[in-house]
Formats: sequence, C-alpha cells, structure tokens
Amino acid sequence: MAASSSGYSRMFCKLRKYVNKSQSLYHTFVIRTIWTSGSKTQLQPKAHTKSLPRMVGVVGLEIHAQIQSTSKLFSGSHVRFLAPPNSLVSHFDASLPGTLPVLNRRCVEAAVLTGLALSCTINRKSLFDRKHYFYADMPAGYQITQQRVPIAVDGILVYSHFEGRRRNQVITRSVRIKQIQLEQDSGKSLHDDERSQTLIDLNRAGVGLMELVMEPEMCCGEEAAAAVRELQLILQALGTCQANMAEGQLRVDANVSVHRPGEPLGVRTEVKNINSVRHLAKAIDYEIQRQMEVLQSGGTVLNETRAFDSKSGNTIPMRDKEGLQDYRFMPEPNLPPLFVYESEASVPAGVDPAQVVVIDRLSAQLPELPSVKRTRLVETHGILQEHSFTLVNEDGLMDYFESVVQMTKIEPRKVIGWVIKELMGNLNSQSLKVSQSPISPCALAELINLVESNHISSSTAKQVFQEMWKAPEKKVGQIVKEQDLWMINDKDELQKICQRVVDSHPEEVQIIRRGNKKVLNKLMGEVQRETKGRTDPVQVRAILEKMVS
Repeated sequence: MAASSSGYSRMFCKLRKYVNKSQSLYHTFVIRTIWTSGSKTQLQPKAHTKSLPRMVGVVGLEIHAQIQSTSKLFSGSHVRFLAPPNSLVSHFDASLPGTLPVLNRRCVEAAVLTGLALSCTINRKSLFDRKHYFYADMPAGYQITQQRVPIAVDGILVYSHFEGRRRNQVITRSVRIKQIQLEQDSGKSLHDDERSQTLIDLNRAGVGLMELVMEPEMCCGEEAAAAVRELQLILQALGTCQANMAEGQLRVDANVSVHRPGEPLGVRTEVKNINSVRHLAKAIDYEIQRQMEVLQSGGTVLNETRAFDSKSGNTIPMRDKEGLQDYRFMPEPNLPPLFVYESEASVPAGVDPAQVVVIDRLSAQLPELPSVKRTRLVETHGILQEHSFTLVNEDGLMDYFESVVQMTKIEPRKVIGWVIKELMGNLNSQSLKVSQSPISPCALAELINLVESNHISSSTAKQVFQEMWKAPEKKVGQIVKEQDLWMINDKDELQKICQRVVDSHPEEVQIIRRGNKKVLNKLMGEVQRETKGRTDPVQVRAILEKMVS
C-alpha cells in the first residue's frame, strides 16, 4: 500500500470535497485494502461493491522546529550538527546543582518573527512552565516549555497542492495555527543492541525549539505534506529555522483519526517523529486507511503512539495512551514572565530598547514570503502558476531565473523552459543543488541571446548547453566556433543546400505537388540533417515551398 499512498491521498481529498457538497447523502464508495500488522506486502486497493457509511480522515500536526541560533535556549553552549558526542554541554545542560537558565533573546525574536509571518497574535506577556517526565536523555527530569501562555496564538498557514490529471491544477487551502511555544529539546539516546546498552549524547539537550500546533483541519497525507513544505519555505525565508528534516531540524508528529461527517471526531493515534515530507504523506494515508479498516471490521481504534516504518510503509505501535500521563505542569520558578513590546515607545522608562524584543522592529525585518514571491513572479513575468511553485520551492532557483531574465532580451516565459527543463533536468539527474550548477546565470543568458539573435538555432543551443555542462570553463562562443555551429544565414548557400535536397528526392517532390504537403516535413528534416540543425526552419520551409510549387 505504501507504493500507492499518493493515490490514497488524492482519494481522501476528493472524498472530503464530495462529502462537503452533499451532507444529505449517506453512502459512497470507500477504498479498501487488506492490512496485516508488520507485513511488508499489501494487496492492491479495490472498490467495494457494497455501500458503506462514508468516513473521512482528520489530521492535525505538531511540528518541532529547531531555532536557527548559535547558542542554546537557556545556556551559552554552541549548537552544531554532528559535533563529537557531549562536546557542546554546559553545566546547565547537564542539570548540575545550582545552575540557572538565562533566556536567549535570539530565540525569542525568532519565535515572534515566525508568529508574525503566520499572522499570529503575539502575547505581550508569556510564561514558562515545567513539564515533568523522566527520560535518560533529560537530566533535569523536566522540560522547560510554555504550556499555559505561549508566545504566539491564533495564526493561519495558507498552503497549496496540485490536483487534476496532469497535476497542474493549484488548490489553495489553509489551516489554523493554535499556538507557537518556546521549549527545550532533549538529548539523544543511542542504543547499542550488541552490547545491550544505551549511550547518552547531550549535545542537543537545551537546544531551542518552536513547537507549532496546527488544528485538526486537514484530511489526507497530501494536504499535510503540502502544509509542512510551505512552512519549511517560510521558516527558511525568515531565517528562523533551517528546516532540514534529514538533520532533525524539523520533526513532525501527526495526529490522525477518522469519522463520519457530522459525528464527533474519532479516537486519534499519534504518529511520532516523522523526518521527511514524503514519509509524512505516506504515514498519514496508511494510518487513515488502517483505522477505516479497523472500524469497518467491527474493531476499535486505540488511542496510542505509533511510528512510521519507511521500509514497509506501515505505522507500528509504540505505546498506548489510554492512561492519561500526568506531566505535573508547574510554573518555572527560575524564569520570570517574558515580555515583548509593541514599539520602542512602549518600552518602560529605564529599560534599554536594544535589550528587549520589539514587535515593530521585527515586523520591519519580515522578508518577501513564498506566497508573495509566487504572486509577483506570475504578475511580473507572466509565467504559469505551477512554474512559480517550482521556482520558489527549489532553493536558489528563483534568483537564478530572475538573473537570467535580467540579462536576456526574450520573454520570461521562454526563459522558464530553459531553467526548468534543461537546467533542473541536468541538476536532478546528478542530484545537484542549484548552487552547484556548472552553468552560471550569465552563461545561460549568453546562450539564450545567441538563439534570440538568430546566431544559432534552438536545437543547436540545447547541444551547446550539454557541452557547457561538461566543460563549464569554456565560453559559449568558443564551443560554437570549435564545433562550427553558427547559423547558416547566407541565402545563396541555403538555396544551394535546399536545391540539392529537392534534386535528390524526386518522388517526395511529386507527392507534394499532388497535394500532400506533409511530406515537405521530410525534406525539411533532410536539410536540417545536412546542416546539423544550423538553419532557421521557417526560412527553410519558405525556400522549399517555392522550389516544389
């Protein structure tokens, strides 16, 4: 079933739209699969012939975003990925007696900036709490978080995904952000099964996190994945989180349930610590399908925590949550309330405005967000909406595109083909980033300008592009000259070439003269072959039509 999760995702989304349009209908078709816990093989989905009460998925997300900061939330320890174990641990991180937390202003500013970008209400006064649980990689026995009064509440995330047969129909949706809270990360437990022991690395302990809690308003894996991808782009644009899921900088917990529309939400399960957008979509779609089958067979969905096994495509149980865990929340006694101020004028007398967090100052720093970039690209350059998503979603591609546009004389809609098809095709085939492209925007613009000025043909340009990719040290003109690829613009020479082709194909000429104009394309192909694509097809057609008329 993992292989067809994208199909499930589209089915669930379409089912929701169908249900919303016709609440009075009681039956619809539900896709059914056979599920076996722990099994790696899944039967293909097939439609039920028997009508069943319809059910839809409900998805909410909790996202932990690691704040992009050089030091931790409450200590001066550095933050660095893949540092030697326990090399970035302060006395406070290790919870030694007598140590006290000192709040990192950069982390507060990052949370406020993120809240502003997501249209949240920023609480002028927020509080820190202790959340008690006992893990080996949390020496203090509690986590400092913001349970009662978080720093930001009541936001919204607008995101889009693609539907339609060609996946080019942009569907825009939104999900409410319940709250954004600051909290500490835990350390990392490294399990050594051979020696039956667990090692603890506290480098991550105390690293600043923003926990973003989304309301359960999504219906399938495709929507959730699109929302997380949009959030990634926003955080990266803000510079508040690098959002590299492979390095654990963005971790997602998905709360999934199913129910019949109009009835209370069903019992939810929580799929923990999903570390890729693709896995998120698969995990949610699998879990929705699993819960539907449990209920359809007369079973009961358990309130439990599950993990996603990327190899089998299944979610597997970790622990049940039937007994409500008592975290014994209490106010953090070593941290006073956190105040942020609307403007410098509202900062109390005697307080240095440079030492506090001011909302107006941060609002002025908000960059152009992804949705604004897409709208600007469409309106300014006249490109298709789906192309704007490609440009914005791929790191560095929009800047590359706009640089080429500035240095060329052709319409941006023509440049987009070179950037998306030729450039991205080569980059993807070699798993390279845009920043690693051997062809600079300047070099591509030079190539495009040669086509536009009719010095080389478009087919020749693609050949030159591949040569540039192999030998980036060579100039465009050097490659064209070495391989004798300049366009043949001399009319007398073109006349002679076309005449040779016409003379060597008398049968085709007779067919054309009898009215079958399509055969002219064959003669044009012969001219192109003889000239290695160095002729203008429009000019060649005009000459040939005159010769065979």
